Amino acid sequence: MKPLTALVIGGTRNIGPPLVQSLLEDGYRVTMLNRGVTKAVIPEGVERWQADRSDEVQLHAMLAGRDFELVVDTTLYNGKDAAAAARLLHGRVGRYIFLSTGQVYLVRNDLEPPFLETDYDGPVMAKPDAAHPDHEEWEYGAQKRDAEDAMLHACESSGFPSIALRLPMINSELDHHDRIYGYWLRLRDGKPIVIPEGAGLALRHVYGGDVIQAIRRAARSGVPGRAYNISQEETFTVDEFLTMLAKTAGLPLHIKRVPREKLESAGLLPKCSPFSGRWMSNLDNERSKKELAMAYTPAAEYVERLVKWHASRPLREIPGYEQRPRELEIS
Repeated sequence: MKPLTALVIGGTRNIGPPLVQSLLEDGYRVTMLNRGVTKAVIPEGVERWQADRSDEVQLHAMLAGRDFELVVDTTLYNGKDAAAAARLLHGRVGRYIFLSTGQVYLVRNDLEPPFLETDYDGPVMAKPDAAHPDHEEWEYGAQKRDAEDAMLHACESSGFPSIALRLPMINSELDHHDRIYGYWLRLRDGKPIVIPEGAGLALRHVYGGDVIQAIRRAARSGVPGRAYNISQEETFTVDEFLTMLAKTAGLPLHIKRVPREKLESAGLLPKCSPFSGRWMSNLDNERSKKELAMAYTPAAEYVERLVKWHASRPLREIPGYEQRPRELEIS
């Protein structure tokens, strides 16, 4: 019997390594395609191709003559790369699942969270100036929309079997941004966690393991041309989340509130409080529960897993923690 074949584009960070392992357990023969820049432990039996997926010549050389039951694209960021992938793999893939973002809604005009998949269509806000603090976040959301639009066009025009998973912030053991780990280090040193004044945006994230579950379910029962919001059930304020994290870790919580403008001008955000950003998507997950039969890990449960994970490993230096003395001095 011919083995199932899967291609993972990216796959070396955050959910990538456990995703590859889960596909192996599902019986796939897995190939990874990435630039080879990020160090990663490649499981035995997994083939690794090195190529820049934004270079269509390189991509064509890697993909020529290969068919896949499943492609999982974790690094699709713009319309050009989406169109190239759809063109090169036309007729040679059973399901093409790509990771999109809740920021496709945040660049829309006049939407109220939680966002539904049907909120996607409509006018997009004007592009901020390059010097504006929102420029980079806007560009990320707008380019992800371009990728989604290109994939949907390929699906509608030629039957390309693409499925978009729209994700909020992912909390996982291998989060390369070290967001929860950074909060945990600050709790551990016993000094105040510095956050901006004001209520901030609601937090409705997702556990990395649930993203892998969504990919596996979309591979079996996802509808081509469809987008699915993937998000935990609970919604928190920053204070509520930090309280839960501190209680789980058995550490005291001290919060110091500083005007956002001061933190931004001092260059302390987002590292001092990554969950206090101005761009935080809040997604309705009903479609994923109904059509993919998703069941989401309770936030308290996955936070406990992450605390145990970090506590069981040697302490390590992370970008942003070196600014800790300046965080504590600012007022």
